[in-house]
Amino acid sequence: MDKSWRQRELVFLLLYAVIFYIIIIRYSLQLSHDHYNKLYGLRPGLISSQLNDVSDAQWRNFRSNLPILTFVFGFFTLVANILRAFYNLKAEGMSIVWLMISLAYLSYLHGAFIVFILSITSANFLLVKIFGRTKYFPFVLWVFNLSFLLCNRVYEGYSFASFGNRWAYLDKFRGTFRWHICFNFVVLRMISFGYDYHWSDHNAYVDQEKHIRHCTTCSSGKTCYRMLQERSVGIDMFSYTLYLCYLLFAPLYIAGPIISFNAFASQLDTPQKSYTLKQVVLYGFRWVLSLFLMEIMTHFFYYNAFAISGIWKQLSPMEVFIVGYGVLNFMWLKFFLIWRYFRFWALVSGIEAPENMPRCINNCYNLESFWKNWHASFNKWLVRYMYIPLGGSRRKLLNVWVVFTFVAIWHDLEWKLLSWAWLTCIFFIPEMIVKSAATSIKVDNVFKEFVFRELSAVAGAITITCLMVANLVGFVIGPSGISWLKSVFLQAEGLPTLFGLLVTFYIGTKLMFHVSDSKQRIHQS
Repeated sequence: MDKSWRQRELVFLLLYAVIFYIIIIRYSLQLSHDHYNKLYGLRPGLISSQLNDVSDAQWRNFRSNLPILTFVFGFFTLVANILRAFYNLKAEGMSIVWLMISLAYLSYLHGAFIVFILSITSANFLLVKIFGRTKYFPFVLWVFNLSFLLCNRVYEGYSFASFGNRWAYLDKFRGTFRWHICFNFVVLRMISFGYDYHWSDHNAYVDQEKHIRHCTTCSSGKTCYRMLQERSVGIDMFSYTLYLCYLLFAPLYIAGPIISFNAFASQLDTPQKSYTLKQVVLYGFRWVLSLFLMEIMTHFFYYNAFAISGIWKQLSPMEVFIVGYGVLNFMWLKFFLIWRYFRFWALVSGIEAPENMPRCINNCYNLESFWKNWHASFNKWLVRYMYIPLGGSRRKLLNVWVVFTFVAIWHDLEWKLLSWAWLTCIFFIPEMIVKSAATSIKVDNVFKEFVFRELSAVAGAITITCLMVANLVGFVIGPSGISWLKSVFLQAEGLPTLFGLLVTFYIGTKLMFHVSDSKQRIHQS
């Protein structure tokens, strides 16, 4: 395609984007100002005369505990790093240090209920050691872990009284955080440990020599996360203390990011070298700037308060779109901040976990790239421990249903999450079919390239709309809201808004193409 045409197109796309966000900001400010007295979860803010939207319980708890969390993790990492440097500790020594620190941390979080965590994890360790080399081990591992994942939710973490009245007094020592919520992450780590032990005498899925030639990180003398994950550690690393340290590692315990046992154990032995001290400091500074951005958002735009208050049902189609778009951006920034905060402390401790939000939510135009970049460490876990063992791309159409159903159950036992999972699978199927067909099309002239690019942009606009619907159903309005959405956007009043958002997403997708082209040129130069 002619270079001058692309430059003119880029100018138009950028101009449209600026106008779009001016309209979004103006409407958002007006909506927040007009309806603030009807919204739940607004509190006096840090900015003079502005209320702050702390209606999201997860964000409210994280934000209010940020000072004490920072002090605790600062102290933990200082002690661990001093002991490592002073005694030249390797994996086994550091596992004892971090296990003691993590047990103290969990005792504060869960009180006496830490007994349940240690009991289940110890049983899983014995199961791995007994059955880990057998061919039916994956089945045993999944049955054990899924059983506890479901039972923990159904019985809400159990009670000591159920084991006899003489233990009932321990129910008073619950700590400050429900243990069975955090245990979802522990289940993922238990499965990772089991599989990595099971595969420890097998060849890795990755051709290591070929990978090193093509990976910029590995070819520079460092080791990328994928290589750390695929390269099995020595059998002596699969010890009980290192196992517990991995499951309960304080910086990653509450929210992740999720890291495989192989990657964790190798970095506990030899701290990560991918990030220099300067880069870690810069990473923390960027996090502080992102926190400032979140404070601006929650003080002026009350998106989440609209969602939980039900006020969006009284809004026009245009206003519903703005609130829905704002909620998704709030959710992205919330998780971005939480995950990067804990990843920062892991980096300071010498452990590089995968980045959970490597790409902005507004720079994803297909389902596959979206899920690779939203909770990316979970995606890597799912690919390694579910998708590939189930048959990988050979059974892709079937595997997405299994994987997303597990993701929904892992989050919580709610119909709206299952609805979100199955809607996502329904939207995935046409994308996979179209992608498969597109690979057979030869784009060998300028006209075909133009048509292919335009059709890709249209497909991107439809996909972004489907993503918005699936996520709003799963995390905001629930399955019952689908009929309401149809009644709003598929009637005369809503059709112009639906057409406008499709055009906007089409233009946004084309802008993403330009971003992708620019990155590709930089990579090739």
